[in-house]
Amino acid sequence: MAEVRNCPKCNEFFNYTGVREVCHKCAQSEEELYQIVYRFLRKRENRAATVERIVEATGAEEELLYRWVRKGRLQPAMFPNLGYPCDNCGHLTTKGKLCTKCQDELKADLRTFEAAKEFRESVEQRDRVTYHSERKR
Repeated sequence: MAEVRNCPKCNEFFNYTGVREVCHKCAQSEEELYQIVYRFLRKRENRAATVERIVEATGAEEELLYRWVRKGRLQPAMFPNLGYPCDNCGHLTTKGKLCTKCQDELKADLRTFEAAKEFRESVEQRDRVTYHSERKR
């Protein structure tokens, strides 16, 4: 079922079906801009262009470029200086929501947490032991 939303770019109403975040008119202009960016990047001398250089040369917004890379429309394998910001630190990454450094830090924190949890459980287990005094018959 479609839901009526305001377009974040032009503020017009459109039926949101989960496919596009903008109205039809803005989606068409984004697609035209994508073609301009893609043509720019296909030139051999522009394949290693940074996001800033692409914005300067084509007029595309950074957020739009990041969205295209995130969705896989622009492949970092073909254009090595493309990426999108890590959700944690803002450093450019090409897959997932976190960069490699943040992933490693998170994994280390999880390992530390798990080790502390195991230690607490072993201490609790040790303290739970019941001691019986010797009974004389």
